Amino acid sequence: MLNYRTRVKICGLTRPDDVNAAVSAGADAVGLVFYPPSSRYVPPQQAQVLRRLVPAMVSVVALFVNASREEVHQVIDEVQPDILQFHGDESPQECEQYERRYMKAFRVGAPGLDTPQAVQATCSQYRSAAAWLFDSYSDGYGGSGKRFDLDLLKDVITNAESRPVVLAGGLNAQTVGAAIQRVKPFAVDVSSGVEVSGGVKSMEKIQAFMCAVSSV
Repeated sequence: MLNYRTRVKICGLTRPDDVNAAVSAGADAVGLVFYPPSSRYVPPQQAQVLRRLVPAMVSVVALFVNASREEVHQVIDEVQPDILQFHGDESPQECEQYERRYMKAFRVGAPGLDTPQAVQATCSQYRSAAAWLFDSYSDGYGGSGKRFDLDLLKDVITNAESRPVVLAGGLNAQTVGAAIQRVKPFAVDVSSGVEVSGGVKSMEKIQAFMCAVSSV
């Protein structure tokens, strides 16, 4: 019997050194943020440079928050991401219109996403997604470092029709092991938990995070 391996996405990369650190540590995916209010935002021209550093077998994820069609198409054309991540209030139709593999993020604990039943009902509208990503509810859209009540995912993780679960929200080397044991996600997603400041990653924290995941 093969051992199950939790995949890892390092999100919010802004510098070549951080991309290289994530790749060398064994990350399965790297995330580039195309949401201007974020401290982790990268314009398409900068993202092109970072994208060229990512080797085969490592996925590039482009994160959007309520972006226009023009903005998404520009990133698709210029950056050529492997996966789109919609982290705002996008409808299933808006996510599907680009005819590309996508992840839909849900801010767990937000109004309408504050019970296990409500989380499952909302997620079920996005069955075309390649994965469902669960982050904490905050004034911004991700990267807050806040955790959420994992009990709110109990209907999702017990439903055979659920899409692969990607767990985010307040994860770091100290908390990720227990979260994996509790939820058993397909993947985990970390941003602020491996940073020294917004958009600036720490090689040591990335390596510690990867070690914590692999030790579960």
